[in-house]
Amino acid sequence: MLERLEKIFLELFQNHRGKTIGFLSGLAFGILVIIVGFLQTIFIVCCIYIGYIIGKRIDDNESLKEVMNRILRNK
Repeated sequence: MLERLEKIFLELFQNHRGKTIGFLSGLAFGILVIIVGFLQTIFIVCCIYIGYIIGKRIDDNESLKEVMNRILRNK
């Protein structure tokens, strides 16, 4: 049973990546709104986005100091 679910999930993710990510993101957002409220959910989403941007830049071999300087300099 677990192997079948894994196969289905992998097929969905490989063939319909955008739809799958969109669906899961929408589901998570909806659950968060119900559990913690709309404004708190927006705050959580903003924190996740900032973390993603910082992580992506670090993955691109930029130093953390360069990333923070660039972010703080732009504001």
